[in-house]
Amino acid sequence: MPRNAEVIRQWTILREVERSRTVGLTIDALASLTGVTTRTIRRDLQALEEAGFPLYDDRSQDDGRTRWKINGEAFKGLAAGLTVSEICALYFSRTLLESLSGTPFREVVESAFAKLASVMTPHMRQFLDQLPRFIATKPEGARRRVGQEATPQEPIVARALEATLQSRQATVTYFSKSSGRTKTYLLHPHRLAYAEGGLYLQAFVPEYNEIRTFAIERIQDISLLEEHFTPIEDLPAGAFPDSLGVHSGPPTRVEIEFRSEVADYVREREWHPSQEIQELASGALTVTLNVCLDRALRSWILSFGPQARVVGPQELANEIAELIEEARSRYGAQREAKRA
Repeated sequence: MPRNAEVIRQWTILREVERSRTVGLTIDALASLTGVTTRTIRRDLQALEEAGFPLYDDRSQDDGRTRWKINGEAFKGLAAGLTVSEICALYFSRTLLESLSGTPFREVVESAFAKLASVMTPHMRQFLDQLPRFIATKPEGARRRVGQEATPQEPIVARALEATLQSRQATVTYFSKSSGRTKTYLLHPHRLAYAEGGLYLQAFVPEYNEIRTFAIERIQDISLLEEHFTPIEDLPAGAFPDSLGVHSGPPTRVEIEFRSEVADYVREREWHPSQEIQELASGALTVTLNVCLDRALRSWILSFGPQARVVGPQELANEIAELIEEARSRYGAQREAKRA
């Protein structure tokens, strides 16, 4: 079982035991919830205990069964162990977690920050609430639902997360924007990913024998099946690691030349972990990236206008040239219409 799936399962165990803190959960119940054997659950519990989580087993006097619980008092003094600056920094950072607004973790995070706020005086909170005026962030644009009658995202997200946690196959009814039609897929959901203001389901599609990406707002329905699947072990750790945006295709070596006018701006940023920069005698520079040839890459190149030129691959250079020519012709037609 891949390490990612193991960690997700252990998180599920912690969450479920905490939810049943007064009664507790048996190993059989945890095995049923996570879809693994009781032997695996015992190993997970041992690993969690060794990691320092305050789990303990308690034998019931009513039925004699052993149930696992979590000692909620263990973290009661957490706030006391933090400095004033650390508490303030954590409280302020809540504005940076808006990306969780579309996920099942939103309520948990909001609850955590509410408890953190409770250890501060009203004057401290009032002071910290003013900080965003001086330290501002610009969140990514949130994705809008497709159509007025779109399916609410919350139950879709909940079922998708359940499928990934339990490694259960699922059928998904999905509206494809590229083809303009709705289709039903059999999927092996591997994880949810947040990018560019939206949530995406990354899943293996047996029909195509590859990982594909599904925008949550375009999923009209998702049904979990009883059949389980074996997660892919070599799934990249990060979401869309080979793309400047949201894409799961194979990477290609791309070389772009930037004029000296934008060289400093380009040089001072990391656009992708694979980037390599070569300085030119003219003051210009070239940047090479190993990325997908997707819409995000094309948009990034076009954003520099005449200051950027694709050196390779030739197919990308031709595509960018065609897009620029199309834009030029549209503006040319507009100018001619005004003259007329």
